[in-house]
Amino acid sequence: MADADGQFRRQISKFRNFVTPDPNSPFPAQPNRYVLYIHYGCPWAHRANIVYSLKGLEPLIQRSIIGSKDDELGWKYDASIPGTDAKDPLYGFTYLRELYFKADPGYAARFTVPMLWDKEKETVVSNESSEIIRMFYSAFDEFLPEEKREVNQPGGGLFPAALKGQIEEMNEWVYDTVNNGVYKTGFANTQSAYEDHLYPLFKSLQRLEDHLREKGTPYLFGEHITEADIRLYPTIVRFDPAYYNIFSCNLKMIRQDFPKLDEWLRRLYWDESGKTNGGAFKKTTNFEAIKGGYASAKKCKVTPAGPDPYILPLKA
Repeated sequence: MADADGQFRRQISKFRNFVTPDPNSPFPAQPNRYVLYIHYGCPWAHRANIVYSLKGLEPLIQRSIIGSKDDELGWKYDASIPGTDAKDPLYGFTYLRELYFKADPGYAARFTVPMLWDKEKETVVSNESSEIIRMFYSAFDEFLPEEKREVNQPGGGLFPAALKGQIEEMNEWVYDTVNNGVYKTGFANTQSAYEDHLYPLFKSLQRLEDHLREKGTPYLFGEHITEADIRLYPTIVRFDPAYYNIFSCNLKMIRQDFPKLDEWLRRLYWDESGKTNGGAFKKTTNFEAIKGGYASAKKCKVTPAGPDPYILPLKA
């Protein structure tokens, strides 16, 4: 996972096309044309799955859940894992890589999730999570009930125009030092590379803690959930159960040392109101897949138990 200098570097996604509401675009929004491929353990797939659930896109976009990962061949369907598909629903493939090669026989990068597939053109639309979630915000709104359309959401929706600059600024440092920071810490294979990323990670967690304390609002940018919350949540919900032990991100725990961040996390996880479309954060969080996936990635002989519980009650 790490390069020769001990540093972990994430690959740049190759497929960067967009689904749009324009019927004349290369990838027009149409019901039952696309398939979202995810794995419950992957935080990048998790953010796409959250938006998929928040927006209520289940009737419009098919979803395929992959069960495991092979060290050599990548994401793999596994009929023995409950709640996942036994095989690729389109072609009966066993591995996600087979879809990538169908789209591009010369593909030579990693076979990542989330991945959005076009059934009509039989190709990958995108494997960049940050762009997939933005497609999902409004591209399919004409097919959704009025109350789920972005134009009708309080506060301007998930990526409100008035907050774009602030959200983009936070996205940049959160991605580098938190979302990807846990990976750069966990997969470092020299002490210096590990420490290069461990301390900036916790500095940024404190920065988020201070931001929430200063804002005094339930979410990162006010009274409504935005993209900033969606992009941060998959990392924070994994922190105590997986990154703390398995990735050696163990200077502090969210639940013990970052009370405002923990309160923010619990608020999102336990909410089952209309604000989260009946629990989009909770029902897309699978702790067993998360812990097992990271233990496997680190080649742990056992999966560390705990913490107990994985997430504290709403009123801790």
